[in-house]
Amino acid sequence: MRHHRKAEHFFTKQEKERIRNSTREVELRTIGEIAVVVVDQSSHYREAEMLGSIFSGSLISLIVSAVFFHASLWFYIPLSFLLFFPARFLFQRSPRLKEVFVGRKRKEFAVRERAVKAFYENGLYKTRQNTGVLFFISLLERKVWVLADKGIHEKIKQQTLNRFADMVSKGIREGRASDALCEAIKEAGELLAKHYPVTPGDIDELANGVICEPGGECDT
Repeated sequence: MRHHRKAEHFFTKQEKERIRNSTREVELRTIGEIAVVVVDQSSHYREAEMLGSIFSGSLISLIVSAVFFHASLWFYIPLSFLLFFPARFLFQRSPRLKEVFVGRKRKEFAVRERAVKAFYENGLYKTRQNTGVLFFISLLERKVWVLADKGIHEKIKQQTLNRFADMVSKGIREGRASDALCEAIKEAGELLAKHYPVTPGDIDELANGVICEPGGECDT
């Protein structure tokens, strides 16, 4: 079974090529390495899935019991149990339904944790001078996180990286995700070129295209 279907098709083929070219152009002027990762969601939110399934099954059971069985407790309890399973199947198939049962802080924590995982999954920590920068996009939560390795943090602070994340987030909301991402990559590239200019013998260590799975670019 294939995963990351939404992530694979979030950007068109032409947009992916623009992003790849923007990344390549930046890396010609700096030892910094930029990677873009897009995932469907940062967590399966099992707790929200269970809570939503229990709530939905119980609510439907309550309505049916009240309308057809005079609010009989003996009908309500077993029906709630039976309805839990199709409700859970629905929540598993439609992740957007879980959002009602997931708090803002839980989403932020999940995206931050998944971004850190993506940083390591895709080898950004392996660059020779610790100059990897990750643009991480999580579609379900509609959140963007920008992470940098310790070599970058010596000159560029997290507040600056957060500004780049905000640029991309705003672009996604406005329906111009690829434009905003390319702009953020180029602005980040200006800073990288200033603080970490290219040196003789520098090589391209990471994939330049949009990554949807650990270690591999999205299908085009």
